[in-house]
Amino acid sequence: MGIDIGARLEQLYRDESRRVLATLIRMLGDFDAAEEALHDAFQAALRQWPTEGVPANPRAWLVSTGRFKAVDRLRRRARFETQLPDSEPLRAAATDDPAAVDDEGIADDRLRLIFTCCHPALSKQAQTALTLRTVCDLTTEAIARAFLVPAPTVAQRIVRAQAKIRDAGIPYEVPPQHELPERLDAVLTVVYLMFNEGYAASTGDKHMWIELADEAIRLGELLSELLPEPEAVGLLALMLLQSSRRHARTVDGELVLLADQDRALWDGERIERGTALLRQALASRRVGPYAIQAAIAAVHAEAASYEATDWPQIVGLYDVLLRQTASPVVELNRAVALAMREDAATGLAQVDAILGRGELTDYHLAHAAQAELCRRAGYPQRARDAYERALALVGQAPERRHLERCLAQLQGDK
Repeated sequence: MGIDIGARLEQLYRDESRRVLATLIRMLGDFDAAEEALHDAFQAALRQWPTEGVPANPRAWLVSTGRFKAVDRLRRRARFETQLPDSEPLRAAATDDPAAVDDEGIADDRLRLIFTCCHPALSKQAQTALTLRTVCDLTTEAIARAFLVPAPTVAQRIVRAQAKIRDAGIPYEVPPQHELPERLDAVLTVVYLMFNEGYAASTGDKHMWIELADEAIRLGELLSELLPEPEAVGLLALMLLQSSRRHARTVDGELVLLADQDRALWDGERIERGTALLRQALASRRVGPYAIQAAIAAVHAEAASYEATDWPQIVGLYDVLLRQTASPVVELNRAVALAMREDAATGLAQVDAILGRGELTDYHLAHAAQAELCRRAGYPQRARDAYERALALVGQAPERRHLERCLAQLQGDK
């Protein structure tokens, strides 16, 4: 049976395109030229691979082909332009040794790209938008939904950030050791957002984008080796502990909530590694938000069942987290834990207060939590209304089907 080249390329684009793009940006020194070269390379693969076969190292083939296409475009332009003031990176790419394209170099390029996108010359909003668009391949619409801003605003931030990197000559490199601490917070934020998008995709037909979550973990490992600060270690611990549940979070493509997961499917090795890293971060006595969230995940990992979880400890950890980072999402999570420690009505009062302040009104999980607590507290009509609001906001198919099942069950209980 022959290989479906179209399907193989689609999978390669999903799994490898960001790595290929990162290397092309380094080689070409220009975001737009690299994006164009990336698409040229995939188009060339679509034409050539059906007859020539899939190369032994598809990723390196795509990098080399994209680089060649960009240089060829430069030479064709040079026939009509006597001066090309912005072409020096491309000219340098033309003399690069193609043999230098290897898996290790390509892997490191993604870390270099993240530090470039998170350069302090860029605003925080621009850093995040550019990294999620370039490194994670999220659409501007998905980024806009995540940060509750208009899509044109996100697009404008990305274009301006790319122009600033080009015009200011921001280097494509991991910064020297003495500059790492001041750059770390922005990078950790982006890696965390990258992991979250992989762990619970904001849109699409799948609940998880496992390759993206694993790539975030790999970058977290590189960061913790490069700069073993407590928060870098804490973030890696958090991602490992969270991802340990991935095999239990869906069954036949359908969402399974934490309370209903088969804990025998949790990855014991990741739990062990995450817990060891958490102890390392806590031992520093410089505990930040990522380490606290890792501690919450560790409490869940230690529990024999959802009901047997140490809910008082989790509520206490959320209290500490709120003192460090006043976030309505953290408040929401604390309210859900409080409902387990006390009762549904107590948690519901907290969720109602958050929504009553006008916060999280566009966050489907806030309405889903409100619906579940209304159901448990004996307010079926309020629960139905909240499920309807959540359904109007959700962008992911498995979550949508889960909410529809919950709503149908409520309507069946009339």
